[in-house]
Amino acid sequence: MADKQEVAVCGCKGIRTCLICEGKDGKHQLQHQTHTIQYDFRYDPESKLAVPAGSSVLESFPFPGVFLWENFVSEDEETELVEKMDQDIWRESQSGRRKQDFGPKVNFKKQRIRLGGFNGLPALSHKLVDRMTKEPLLSGFRPVEQCNLDYDPKRGSAIDPHLDDSWLWGERLVTINLLSDTVLTMSLDKCWGDMDQGEVRVAVNLPRRCLIVLYGDARHHWKHAIHRKDIQSRRVCSTFRELSAEFLEGGKQEALGLGLLDVAMSYNGVPINS
Repeated sequence: MADKQEVAVCGCKGIRTCLICEGKDGKHQLQHQTHTIQYDFRYDPESKLAVPAGSSVLESFPFPGVFLWENFVSEDEETELVEKMDQDIWRESQSGRRKQDFGPKVNFKKQRIRLGGFNGLPALSHKLVDRMTKEPLLSGFRPVEQCNLDYDPKRGSAIDPHLDDSWLWGERLVTINLLSDTVLTMSLDKCWGDMDQGEVRVAVNLPRRCLIVLYGDARHHWKHAIHRKDIQSRRVCSTFRELSAEFLEGGKQEALGLGLLDVAMSYNGVPINS
């Protein structure tokens, strides 16, 4: 759990900033918004539509590729999961986040993978994976990586709009949201329908203890982010990633992928040191 010494440490590099380095080094948070016009919507999980936010003449549109499972874990499970995470080391990461990695060492630019210190997903995740795979959308989901992230408003924690890799990671991105509600902001900075003068943003509300899956267009075309303003209290999340087809049965790197899965599914994992 966070203490004063941990809060004072910054893991930002390059253009990334948090409240710690902004205060110490006189940096200023980079304004990534390049558009003067934003079209704002909110995601309605019942209708699966992106609905105009506030009073707007914009029209709703279908927003496929998002699945929400509220109360995926109980309050007792949430407490157990976070207490176990806090027994391990949290390492400083970009933009005021802290992290724990369970997965192979990957150089995405050079497309290289090695086992490194990876020895499996953590033991407590076994029951979570068993539970999530009973959902038809997640049938056959076999995660080979788990990344725990710790967000805190004292550090100005956030994560910039981005698309996850699709060379190694597969179709479904699964995240469990713990300790507080937040907002996942989906964005598209290219033209979308009649909205051709700025960025289109869709706010997806993430209730505490929910599970969210991104797949299809939401996984491959819409960037996702957690903005600083949407972290009001400590938030911990666990994101699970599966392998792409290249690393599964019939793929050209099948042997490597199946070996990584054997390690992941042992559930003997401790966080990677570096």
